[in-house]
Amino acid sequence: MRKHLIFLFLATLRLVAKTFWRTESRWIGSPPADPWQPFRIVCLLHHTSLFEWLWIGVVPLRFVWRVACHGVVPAAEKTLQRPVVGWFFKALAAHVVSITRERDHTWREVLGRIDPDSMVLILPEGRMMRSNGLDSQGRPMTVRGGIADILDVIRQGPMLIAYSGGLHHVQAPGEALPRLFKTIRMNLEFVDIAAYRAERMAVGGTDAGFKRAVVDDLEARRDRNCPLAEDRPRPSGARPDGVGSGA
Repeated sequence: MRKHLIFLFLATLRLVAKTFWRTESRWIGSPPADPWQPFRIVCLLHHTSLFEWLWIGVVPLRFVWRVACHGVVPAAEKTLQRPVVGWFFKALAAHVVSITRERDHTWREVLGRIDPDSMVLILPEGRMMRSNGLDSQGRPMTVRGGIADILDVIRQGPMLIAYSGGLHHVQAPGEALPRLFKTIRMNLEFVDIAAYRAERMAVGGTDAGFKRAVVDDLEARRDRNCPLAEDRPRPSGARPDGVGSGA
């Protein structure tokens, strides 16, 4: 029963997103024959807003159903403790796991939730970028090492890396209401997990080196592949990354 309720909730959010916002998505490189096959990991880079659920307007309903049945989402404890916002985010997937910013029992609970059918959805930066380009503590946005732990549990299968163009023009941290009828942009990339792990391990050499290699690579991919938001002009002569059909 729970998975059906979550699916109905997510399907409603998808309808809202597609009604009030325009989404543009591109595949980096050639998309796979089945671009929305059952992913094991979905990695969203460039975390800028609590309204990132709007990206549900990009995906098909079969992806939504998989999130409702098998989605595992680590979410900040302080977000889930909010009276209304917390309820909202707890209803976004089959398993929404509250985590602290420490490598403690809460992170082990996330890893323990992963089974052979799970699809982990993660924002690996772990915090939101404010309007000044930094996090709430004034630090540069970096990828945290937890994504490497997930790659140690899920060692094969497809991974989707989703590069957000940013949502400050829709709702920036601290703003109460979103702006309607804006265009939001995302680039998508298909990655084979086994091949990716082998590449990063070859670069890192050790377990600790593997984690550093994953972090460095994802930060480089983010900086290279994220599209520009609607309200930011594209540099002269630049072209959007990726080719292929949108979702």
